[in-house]
Amino acid sequence: MRIELPGLFDLQVNGFGGIDFNAPDLAADRVDEALDRMRATGVTRCLPTLITSSFEQFAAGAHVLGRMPSAAIAGIHMEGPYLSPEDGARGAHRREHVMPASVDDFNRRQDAAAGRIVLVTLAPEVPGALRLIEYLVASGVRAAIGHTAATPRQIGDAVAAGATLATHVGNGCAQMLPRHPNVIWEQLASDALFASLIVDGHHLPPATVKAMVRAKGTSLTILVTDAIAAAGSTPGRYTIGDVECELGMDGRVSLPGTPYLAGSGLTLDRAIANTARFTGLPIDAVIPMASTIPATYMGTTTAGTVTADWDAGAGKLQIRSISI
Repeated sequence: MRIELPGLFDLQVNGFGGIDFNAPDLAADRVDEALDRMRATGVTRCLPTLITSSFEQFAAGAHVLGRMPSAAIAGIHMEGPYLSPEDGARGAHRREHVMPASVDDFNRRQDAAAGRIVLVTLAPEVPGALRLIEYLVASGVRAAIGHTAATPRQIGDAVAAGATLATHVGNGCAQMLPRHPNVIWEQLASDALFASLIVDGHHLPPATVKAMVRAKGTSLTILVTDAIAAAGSTPGRYTIGDVECELGMDGRVSLPGTPYLAGSGLTLDRAIANTARFTGLPIDAVIPMASTIPATYMGTTTAGTVTADWDAGAGKLQIRSISI
């Protein structure tokens, strides 16, 4: 079936097509190359994502990304360094660079990014988090909860302070959690929080995706890739900043020799197809989760139109053309 859909919008992409946005030697032409490769998968706007690192490394990437004229870049997503230091919750973020939240520290990062940081993921329980959330919201920057071991009360306090997104729910948390209450239930139950999901079949099992989408509803669900340089690439070793990751033959990206995931090799067109298969929802109910809903959440619009073929029986979405 031939369908038309709005240009896709990815709120969390660390790199693509062999190009790492967190690389210390990132250059504008390499960013353009990654954006071109993403466009072939239907993504016409995105938030390049910079993860926890030293300030110097962050500033190097932010300087490049913050000054890119490309309309495909809707801003920068800063994921960390104000995250839980605990194993599991911290994910692939390096412990030595995790730090308390600080308005002053954020402002120097925002200066390095030429004011282009529009979304910040942080853990509500770290010192200074609530004050920073309030400051971000007052400054027009979206605040998201992620990589956290927060208590229910801390989640509630973050929402009251203005947090509006749960970053990759079900991931960036401890491997073992109490049945209830826990950080996943609290975020799913909050009507004030949008929830982003990485639907690659590795971060979340199909039944979990189905249950999470039912819990949040289609209007509060956002599909993201959390892609690293491995996305759109062949199996092998890749980096996200100074962290080495491995893309397996099964499409899973992990820290070598550990059970920990480290971003994904997912593309957003595949995330749409997977979500339709996992949930049983019609494709026209899923497409907004990767296009108009994230755009609206960010207070902006999608760009262009994508023409694709949808095979509902096989659960495959094939991008045919992009018009911008």
